[in-house]
Amino acid sequence: MLPDPRLQPTADDRASDPLGEDSSVVVIGAGPAGLTAAYELLKYGHCPLVLEQSHIVGGLARTEDYKGFLYDMGGHRFFTKSPIVDSMWREVLQKDFLRRQRLSRIFYKGKFFHYPLKPLDALSRLGIWESGMVALSYLYSQIFPNREERTFEDWVSNRFGKRLFNTFFRTYTEKVWGIPCSELSSEWAAQRIKDLSLKSAVWSMFRSPGTRIKTLIEAFDYPRRGPGMMWAAFQSAVDEGGGEVRLNCPVKRIYRDGMRITAVEVDGPQAERIEADAFIASMPLTELIKRLDPPPPPAVLQAAGELSYRDLLVVGLILNNPDPFPDNWIYVHDPTVRVGRIQNYKNWSESMVPDPSKGNVGMEYFCNEGDDFWSTPDAELIATAGRELALLGLINDGDVLDGVVFRVPKSYPVYDSGYRDRLDTIRDFVDSLENLQMIGRNGLHRYNNQDHSMLTGIYAVQNLIRGENHDLWQINADEEYHETCKEAPRSRVPTSREVQTADCADKMPSRAAVRS
Repeated sequence: MLPDPRLQPTADDRASDPLGEDSSVVVIGAGPAGLTAAYELLKYGHCPLVLEQSHIVGGLARTEDYKGFLYDMGGHRFFTKSPIVDSMWREVLQKDFLRRQRLSRIFYKGKFFHYPLKPLDALSRLGIWESGMVALSYLYSQIFPNREERTFEDWVSNRFGKRLFNTFFRTYTEKVWGIPCSELSSEWAAQRIKDLSLKSAVWSMFRSPGTRIKTLIEAFDYPRRGPGMMWAAFQSAVDEGGGEVRLNCPVKRIYRDGMRITAVEVDGPQAERIEADAFIASMPLTELIKRLDPPPPPAVLQAAGELSYRDLLVVGLILNNPDPFPDNWIYVHDPTVRVGRIQNYKNWSESMVPDPSKGNVGMEYFCNEGDDFWSTPDAELIATAGRELALLGLINDGDVLDGVVFRVPKSYPVYDSGYRDRLDTIRDFVDSLENLQMIGRNGLHRYNNQDHSMLTGIYAVQNLIRGENHDLWQINADEEYHETCKEAPRSRVPTSREVQTADCADKMPSRAAVRS
């Protein structure tokens, strides 16, 4: 399936292609960013080779299958404020999108609280005394705020008060990242929950529907068989359009001549050295640095060695219970259990469960690759997950029929207190590699959503093929919080010129402007 001709570049675009028609492009990684870049390259007449180390496309946004039960690694909603991304989703997946209303709650001290927080719901469940203390804590934070917002704790406490921070933010956040909130950079909070505060949440209840502050997207789209269905469709489009997606092909070495990448060496059924004129990579930034031959300067290697990730372990449980709870997912703010988040896949799509008399949930545990929990045998993990689900009162003892474990390394780039200096050191070197574009969540070490990752792929191709100078590191850095604005229109596919200039293209800073 070739891309929609209304999205094709013009003849002038093709003529000005600095790579030339016969140039070869290798894309490392077949997640949302890499597959989008490959799909975009087809529009310019290039047939990219995509190298993926896993047996399946999609990266963190893949869908795993166990006995016909489908598992989404983390829960991936499809919403965006980018008309380019929205139209691309629809031209590739076409009719297999479902519209879903969001229901997510926080489990705290044996009670469920709506999330996003609804002040009246939260305060009524906390009780009069605790609600009063929350209000006093919030007032104190407005009178005596933290002057320097260096940490996640500083940032949230200034907007919600220290007491509400301790109630609804600390436990879950520290489960996710494995470090104290006082060591987590405020940059992560500013990116993920920008412009939200207790004041804005309360005020939003008293505004008319047309002007209501949109705290979090209340409805989203979802592929019928999970997010991997989208990326499998991209894979087919690339293969059928003249490109190639190779699975089980990890890149083990990246050769360079001076500041130019010349080839990559891949493992797999047969080791192979692959030369190309240009490279686009979404592999973890730290891994790319370690695989360069010759290696980069010692300071860059040291910085890469000190960047860190948080890893995800998903225990999928098959239940003899078709409807264990009504939520799409639940955040578990209870320190007595290790699970951090629970997905109810049937409430994302009925097609995720092959037997309507059964339930299918994902127990998400955040850990570090190689630690005790990561290394626990699968049978023990399945037993732990079932026990915790029953302890939370969501199922009865004996409801678990079967289970499976999925380990997802390098799921979340960590924004600890020193990460920015390390990243700047790496970036200075990587930006000097003249025929390499880094994209995606791991390629940029940035906590991007699917649509942001796709945009990095789109703009990387424009940099390579159209000679533009978009700063990919700035995508999702200075824009509105990703869920605080209206969703993208769905009714019209943009023209070729709009594709090149719409959304953030007209406000994307160049590399030179940002770095100067």
